[in-house]
Amino acid sequence: MDIPLKPRPWYSKYLYHILIATAFIVLSGYLIVRSLGPRQLRIDAGEYKIAKAEAAPFMEYVDVEGLVGPISTIRINAQESGFVERIVAEDGAMLRVGDTILVLSNPELLRTIDEEQAEWENQQRNYREQEIEMEQRSLTLRQQALDAAHQMASLEKSMQQSREECRMGIKSKAELEVLEEDYDYQRRKAALQLQSLRHDSVCTLLKREMLDANRGASRRKMSRTAERTEHLVVRATVAGQLSFLNVVLGQQVAAGTSVGEIKVLTDYKVRASLSEYYIDRITTGLPASIQYQERKFPLRISKVVPEVKDRSFPCDLVFTAERPANIRLGKSYRVQIELGRPEAALVIPRGNFYQHTAGRWIYRLSPDGRTALRTPIEIGRQNPQQYEILSGLQPGDRVLVSGYDKLGDADELLIASD
Repeated sequence: MDIPLKPRPWYSKYLYHILIATAFIVLSGYLIVRSLGPRQLRIDAGEYKIAKAEAAPFMEYVDVEGLVGPISTIRINAQESGFVERIVAEDGAMLRVGDTILVLSNPELLRTIDEEQAEWENQQRNYREQEIEMEQRSLTLRQQALDAAHQMASLEKSMQQSREECRMGIKSKAELEVLEEDYDYQRRKAALQLQSLRHDSVCTLLKREMLDANRGASRRKMSRTAERTEHLVVRATVAGQLSFLNVVLGQQVAAGTSVGEIKVLTDYKVRASLSEYYIDRITTGLPASIQYQERKFPLRISKVVPEVKDRSFPCDLVFTAERPANIRLGKSYRVQIELGRPEAALVIPRGNFYQHTAGRWIYRLSPDGRTALRTPIEIGRQNPQQYEILSGLQPGDRVLVSGYDKLGDADELLIASD
């Protein structure tokens, strides 16, 4: 007898398709949920630098390269024009004050000096002739005054005798009056001669002063003229190292032309070039330092050139205490220029996260260190070692500071520890 079979469910023939559709729906839902949720990325902790946010002293400073140069450079100029006759010192020579650098020749100048020498000698002869004339005039006037005084003394005696004779009746009164008139005339004449002598003395004194002044002026002029021959020898005005000697034998050099430079090596300075970003904050007197062979050497800014070229400007620094033992011209050091005093702040180490996030966010690790979330932050000041954190982090927070070029735009990092 036949056994009746139960009819198969309608979906039995579509079971395979239903399973595939169900799997597709589940997978799609999973992908949708993942896309709507935070984007995750699994990383290896050993490949990234993890740092801790700390409350520590923060000092804003600039770290730049500085080159050692001489404390000053003196330009050597030719004071007289001429042809280069002889070069005594070469580039790099160490000079003392007064050492000869080069010798010029100028025949025209020598002829001018000879002419001025002859003119000066003529002036000296004229001055001497004038002095002799004044002395002769003074002698003549003194002789005249002496004669007048002697004559007055004789007339005085004669008048006394004539008055006595008139009183005795030997001479008449008319004869006495004639004698008295002659005596009065001679007295006034002698007074005028004495006045002329005094006036001549004053004039002679003034003329002598004028002659002395003229003689002094001509002597100074002649001295300056003689010095011009000395200026044909170009000498070192300071002690140091000769550099940039830019003349050759036979070259014509005009007065005032720069012929070289002397580097003063009694001390050294360091020249650094800074970004234009700091131009308003770099001023003379700011402290700085260089770290060399585990020692710190303090400096200060002595000069700032406020002219920006190629987005940077130079400044000079001088040592305020000991210098490195092996300091040399052209040697480079890393210079740290302090822009303020140390202040308490929340800081993290520098890293390449700043270049990728513009300092607007960072990955902060969870307390267990298994995940890291994208966290907004605000960065304030910075130095070559640290960033100042104004908001977004707390002391003790751990953050990823490097490797951001591998992380893309993930919102959450799943950290696998070694």
